[in-house]
Amino acid sequence: MKRAVSIIVTLALLAWLVSDSRWKMVGDAFASITPGAFAAVTLSLFVTYVLRALRVCDEFRDEVNGRFGACLRVILIHNAMINVVPFRGGETAFPLLLRQVFGISIMRAGASLLWFRLQDAFVVGVLACLVWPGLHLALRTAGIAVLIAAAWYLPRWARTPHDWTGRGKIVSKLGKLRDIFTEATGRSRYGWWWTAANWALKLAVQGWLLAMLLGTSFQTAFPGAVGAEAAAILPVQGVAGFGTYEAGAAAALLYSGVAMKDGLQAALALHLFIFCSAVATGAVAWLFPSKSTLPESPVPGPARK
Repeated sequence: MKRAVSIIVTLALLAWLVSDSRWKMVGDAFASITPGAFAAVTLSLFVTYVLRALRVCDEFRDEVNGRFGACLRVILIHNAMINVVPFRGGETAFPLLLRQVFGISIMRAGASLLWFRLQDAFVVGVLACLVWPGLHLALRTAGIAVLIAAAWYLPRWARTPHDWTGRGKIVSKLGKLRDIFTEATGRSRYGWWWTAANWALKLAVQGWLLAMLLGTSFQTAFPGAVGAEAAAILPVQGVAGFGTYEAGAAAALLYSGVAMKDGLQAALALHLFIFCSAVATGAVAWLFPSKSTLPESPVPGPARK
């Protein structure tokens, strides 16, 4: 009952915000999109959540034991928390939920989350180098080479034998973190494939929606979607990503000949669509709790005399 009341209050707050006349321009931006196209975008975006859940199932396959629905619920709630909690605070939901549902330690889950985010950054970085307008070929090539080399070297560095555990208290703790990170980079069988598939579909869908919002071609709008997501994965950003997301999209679109004002307006509409999708799916997932695999605590019996 408390969850239902919380969701009703949240929806009422969003409705109040949308009723403000200053949001009319956002509604106007969606006016030209047909219901069929809107449904296709929504369904495709949900498929990206499924791909992320498959990545988690692959990473923690021994602990998950085929419970895909529970993994999907974790992803949906985590995604909603990232969008709602300011300044990346929502990231903490991922290790907490994995511990609650599957009994995975916070350190282990946190290390995997870090590796997931690094994989995301490498893939989006390579795509940004490929499609960013006006970038010199030499800079494109150098950027892609550096990112691929870093993605290849980082897990191998983590797996290299070290003697950090015997170098003092602080270094010893860093050594334990390095060992946990080593495990996180070596367990997933298809992690890079899930990551690439997720971002290819997600950016293609966002580029398509952005093109419809701007009334331009996919080729013109796609760099804007990449620029927006490149800004969204930065460690420092605005509340719920607002501001930095739009700036990243508008900067890329500016090189494609789209005026700054038009780019910011279309990026805001795109961001609100993604935000609402994340909050809505997260709320639905929250209403259907997953059964924990942790052993139940024994019921205390009568005290012995």
